[in-house]
Amino acid sequence: MKLKIAWIGKTKEPAIQALTDDYVKRLSHYVDVEAAQVKDESALLKLCARDARPTHTLVLLDGTGKQLSSEELAKFLREHQERNPLPLLFAIGPADGFTDEARKAAGLVLSLSKMTLAHELARIVLLEQLYRAFTILKGHPYHLGH
Repeated sequence: MKLKIAWIGKTKEPAIQALTDDYVKRLSHYVDVEAAQVKDESALLKLCARDARPTHTLVLLDGTGKQLSSEELAKFLREHQERNPLPLLFAIGPADGFTDEARKAAGLVLSLSKMTLAHELARIVLLEQLYRAFTILKGHPYHLGH
C-alpha cells in the first residue's frame, strides 16, 4: 500500500515540520509514504488524476466528514489495501475548506473531530492517527500505551 499526505499552504512552524517528518518516518516502517505541500486545491486534484484516469483514492479532511475511531480507521486502511490498488491520498485543505468539486472527487470525507483544528495541527493529528492505525493492524503495542 502507498500513502500520500498532502496539505495546502506552507508550513509556518518549524516544530510542525519536525513532527511531520517524525511521523512520516514512523509510518515508513509500515507503508510506502510520501508527504507533499501543494499550492492550492487545483494542484491537489491534479495529484489524484492523470489523463482523466484516477491515480489515487482521495480522502479529504473536512469538519463535515465522517468521524472514525482509531480502530475504524485501521479497518478502512486494511479494506482499502485488500480491495483497491490505488494509493490513498489524504488531503488537508485550505482555511476556507474544500469546494464541492473536491468533495465529489473524494472517496471519503473524513473529520478528525467536531472541534475546529488549525490546519497544521490537523496534519499532525492525522499523521499520528495513521501511524496508530498501522500499529493496530500490525499488532504493535503502541495503541495500547505499552
